[in-house]
Amino acid sequence: MNDNPVVHFEMPYDDAKRVSDFYNKAFGWEMNVTGEEMSNYITAHTTKTENNMSVTPGAINGGFFSKSTMPVSPNVVISVKDIQAAMDSVKNAGGKILVEVMEIPQVGKYISFTDSEGNRVALLQS
Repeated sequence: MNDNPVVHFEMPYDDAKRVSDFYNKAFGWEMNVTGEEMSNYITAHTTKTENNMSVTPGAINGGFFSKSTMPVSPNVVISVKDIQAAMDSVKNAGGKILVEVMEIPQVGKYISFTDSEGNRVALLQS
């Protein structure tokens, strides 16, 4: 079993209400706009959730960010035990760290990087 599972997805939006309404109507996801203090990030609960984390084995939740706040590309988030060690591994494998480590309240440390193909990916240390 791998110790670094994908635990979250992210996609960009132009219109918060429109994207929230779409995924709620199309798939029944619970969509929650966080507000200005979190850059109007929208959490998407796709499965049974406790403390904003999926409790269904193999299932993940996600979120949506304004295209004005981040690079415009979908993103997957990989859970790691040690974010600094994971960042070192990313760099050693040919990836590029994009921003400084962010502390997300009640969630953990978060960082975005690009892989060898230019895909944006993120790391999360809970």
